[in-house]
Amino acid sequence: QVQLVESGGGLVQPGVSLRLSCAASRMIASIDTMGWYRQVSGKQRELVAVITRGGSTNYANSVKGRFTISRDNAKNTVYLQMNSLKPEDTAVYYCNADRVERGILYRDWGQGTQVTVSS
Repeated sequence: QVQLVESGGGLVQPGVSLRLSCAASRMIASIDTMGWYRQVSGKQRELVAVITRGGSTNYANSVKGRFTISRDNAKNTVYLQMNSLKPEDTAVYYCNADRVERGILYRDWGQGTQVTVSS
């Protein structure tokens, strides 16, 4: 199991930037894919951004050009840089780690961090 701890959420005004961090309990270089998801109360959790072990990235259309996912293998940490925040970005943001071992997919989640964008 991979333990994930998110940090960096908060209440911000529209247009500003925020950076989320996700610290993992094991070497993220060994994890196939790490990502950020978000969830609004009463709605399904949705993908925000993912990054593979090889460094490939993928983003939800709603955040392309504004958010950037990155990973620091030396610190076992994944980041989500969020720029030009909008009220519709308000959600609980969850860090995710997916790894395949002996053909079995293991999926771990952090506890989530609240991001609120409001004037």
